[in-house]
Amino acid sequence: MTDNIQQRFRFSEAPIWELQRTYYEELGMKAWNNDQVPQYITSNPMIATAYAEIIFGFLRDRADQGDLTETVTILELGAGAGRLGYHVLHKLCELRDFAGIALPPFRYVMTDLPIKNVTAWNQHPAMQSYIEQGLLDFARFDAVHDTELNLVVSKTTIRPGDLKQPLLVVANYFFDGIPQELIYVGEGKIYESDVVIEFPDQHDKLKPAEALERMKLAYEHSRAPRYEEDTYPYRDVIAYYQQELEDSHILFPEVGLTCLERLNQLSTSGFMLLTADKGDHRIDNWKFAEPPQLIYHGSFSLTANYHALQHVFEQRGAQAIFPTQHYKNINIGCILMLEGPMSYTNTRIAYRQFIERFGPDEFFCMKEWIDRNIESMGMQQILSFWRLGGYDAEFFIQSAKRISNLLPDANDEEMLDIRTGIYKMWSSYYVMEQRYDLALDAGLVLFEMDMYEDARFFLKESVETDEDEPVPTVLYCLAICCYELGLDEEALEYTREALVLEPDHEEALALLKCFE
Repeated sequence: MTDNIQQRFRFSEAPIWELQRTYYEELGMKAWNNDQVPQYITSNPMIATAYAEIIFGFLRDRADQGDLTETVTILELGAGAGRLGYHVLHKLCELRDFAGIALPPFRYVMTDLPIKNVTAWNQHPAMQSYIEQGLLDFARFDAVHDTELNLVVSKTTIRPGDLKQPLLVVANYFFDGIPQELIYVGEGKIYESDVVIEFPDQHDKLKPAEALERMKLAYEHSRAPRYEEDTYPYRDVIAYYQQELEDSHILFPEVGLTCLERLNQLSTSGFMLLTADKGDHRIDNWKFAEPPQLIYHGSFSLTANYHALQHVFEQRGAQAIFPTQHYKNINIGCILMLEGPMSYTNTRIAYRQFIERFGPDEFFCMKEWIDRNIESMGMQQILSFWRLGGYDAEFFIQSAKRISNLLPDANDEEMLDIRTGIYKMWSSYYVMEQRYDLALDAGLVLFEMDMYEDARFFLKESVETDEDEPVPTVLYCLAICCYELGLDEEALEYTREALVLEPDHEEALALLKCFE
């Protein structure tokens, strides 16, 4: 193969998209190891709580309309690591149980393109209770082509017209990573903005992530009359761009729009979309837009064109809700493609309270600051932010050392709140492919607070699930917990195990003498 081969492609048909698919299909759940592909910002407990509140509002609205018998299907597109779906379902069940009011039944369906992901969710320990209750199902779904959903657990197929309740679609970091058209608006005319790719030497032997990063992209325009024809299904929004924009490159979500239209066909009552992405819904953000820059993170992503989604569906009677403030990291929108969208009062109020007033974007901005300043924070500040984030495991992992340093000055109430928070965090902890020993951090903090029974539970969990050889100090801490609880035989066993690994462990040797 010759060096630096160049080829020209229509943007939506460029090989970057096939490499993207291959990347996810080959890696499966490992794509999120070391945060190669970002997931925290769109799948933490805080955003899950916001979504659960909006979905709960939607269920209340359906109940108020008398629709209490048919099941509401919540469909997550590109569910990836599975963390968002798990947290949303956990929070939604909490709300349902707390409220104790009549609601229509619901089921959460997680979908993605790689079958590896579908299999991993189905086998994940955290998912099993929801599967057994009939609240959770899975399907492989190709957003570009598929017209029906083949559910893995129930072994049923959802076909056009099968759903009587509206379909509730969740799509985080989805529209930015599926094929998009790239058009250029100049002097009132529409051009196809083709991509010219300069391939690296022997690119067909490179891994997808390497091939993507080493490609060089340039853009060339050619007239594209198909967008200006009356038969083009999204002619209205294209005409709007011709009128409002000049010298602008537009990522146009034709695949995203047709995907939503195919999903809309599954229900006789329309759909509601909840979506978070690096996406712009304001036309001003597309004025004089330069050609897109691919954002690489193992795979790649682009800016999602929320303006086009909003414009197309509002023309068809939908109500689209986006924040009035400008976003920094993620833009979160809600499109109600429903009959009488204004009648969904609880849904709209929940969006206002949990997205617009103070939402996941604001939370993440604060978290970025806190990540840099954790060592200067006090106990009450840490507890407050941990509570705000829904007792997030990642924040606890980051702050465990600081919490430990602050414990000597902590009062009894603060220590009880730490204990309560640890149990709340543990009850909704979702283990990722790349494991972290959360039980160890929790156990050591509880041990330092002299909460020996609680510490014993978590430290035992750590020792029993960790694939590596246990650390002598952890075994010693377990021995102390057992000793303080009057479990002398168990204490002696852990002490001896610690000394086998580290014969000169002074504390363990001293403890051993207590049993002589």
